[in-house]
Amino acid sequence: MNKPQAVSFAEAFKFWLKMGFISFGGPAGQIAIMHQELVERRRWISEKRFLHALNYCMLLPGPEAQQLATYLGWLMHKTWGGIIAGLLFILPSLFLLIALGWVYVSFGQVPAVASVLYGIKPAVTAIVLFAAHRIGSRALKNNIMWTLAALSFIAVFALKAPFPLIVLIAALLGAIGGRIMPDKFIVGGGHGAAKQSYGPALIDDDTPVPDHARFSWKKLAWIAVIGLLLWAGVLGYLCWQYGWTGALTQMGWFFTKAALLTFGGAYAVLPYVYQGAVEHYHWLTATQMIDGLALGETTPGPLIMIVTFVGFLGGFSQLPFGADAPLLAGIVAAVVVTFFTFLPSFVFILAGGPLVESTHGNLKFTAPLSAITAAVVGVILNLAVFFAWHVLWPKGFEGPFEIASALIGVLAMLALFRYKIGIMKVIGGAAVMGLVVEMLAKPLLLQMGISL
Repeated sequence: MNKPQAVSFAEAFKFWLKMGFISFGGPAGQIAIMHQELVERRRWISEKRFLHALNYCMLLPGPEAQQLATYLGWLMHKTWGGIIAGLLFILPSLFLLIALGWVYVSFGQVPAVASVLYGIKPAVTAIVLFAAHRIGSRALKNNIMWTLAALSFIAVFALKAPFPLIVLIAALLGAIGGRIMPDKFIVGGGHGAAKQSYGPALIDDDTPVPDHARFSWKKLAWIAVIGLLLWAGVLGYLCWQYGWTGALTQMGWFFTKAALLTFGGAYAVLPYVYQGAVEHYHWLTATQMIDGLALGETTPGPLIMIVTFVGFLGGFSQLPFGADAPLLAGIVAAVVVTFFTFLPSFVFILAGGPLVESTHGNLKFTAPLSAITAAVVGVILNLAVFFAWHVLWPKGFEGPFEIASALIGVLAMLALFRYKIGIMKVIGGAAVMGLVVEMLAKPLLLQMGISL
């Protein structure tokens, strides 16, 4: 089998543009698509080098699939290759979510749209619970990790502890525990070593590190400074225009912190986004947050792109440009939020990539990160409880119990846990059931004097 020909920048651009539109299925599905396309079919990179890059991305806060795309684009076509790959991974989702946000605020109360959302909400609750199970099955390997998850759940559910505090305490406990009981706290990254060769690759196991990927402190410092200037420049401009307490400025600051706390995937940071966007800033309501997650599940790109929807609704409600320009405010807020959420990911990859390429040893999770991941399971479980409460008792415990929502949620859990049906199919089925219940079953039962 011959080695593949060199890949032009234009050819890589086409691939990453295509990837942006087909990257459904969450990080596992997105990584699988990249592996199939780049390692198996096109052989642009070897299995070993692919996993080496992935293990580094797994260590970072932020969406690992988008960071992996940035890393591979950078490795093949230098800085601009990484920037283009990372941007094209999220741009289709950005435009789609802005469009869906406009549809939501314009037609969200239309019976057909409301019926679809009615069915999707309990499915989203099941999906969040499934995410807690999926992460927990990898992270909770012993009684220590189970205890950390339980304490985390209690802290956020009963004590209303802020998410950053839980992360900090978990990291400290992990650092201490890693010294005292390293076998309990040090868990592998979960991607192992390469098991198979698919033939000679353009970037193979023994391919020398290209000049642009060689590590130097000077290059690292330059990238870090440029990233910091970009962040400070945009945030400073927003502060100058709208003041520190302005909605757009606070969104930039808040989502910078959220970006640095995204350990364990998007579901891990959603409770923090909820605490800030719903409870503290009141940019949107709890129901709108659930609807946003439902829409985020149905679009390509990283699930953390739900923040784009949060930003759109925040701008639409806060009206930083006045009452006559709500759509413009929503679009600008969505772009601002997306910028501050993903900027750290680009800096981490472009600055840290050369350091990773300087050694091909497998990277592993540190003990603090293992503890954080365990604590995240408890936080996600709390999020599932929160969603279930708002879906099953939308008017509070004094209101009626939504039997139909409960049935849809149970069916969604069976589909996910028992029959391993994909998330997109579960959401599609739930949407159809929502239409049937709201448009057909409920009106018919009401005519018969029965309330569902």
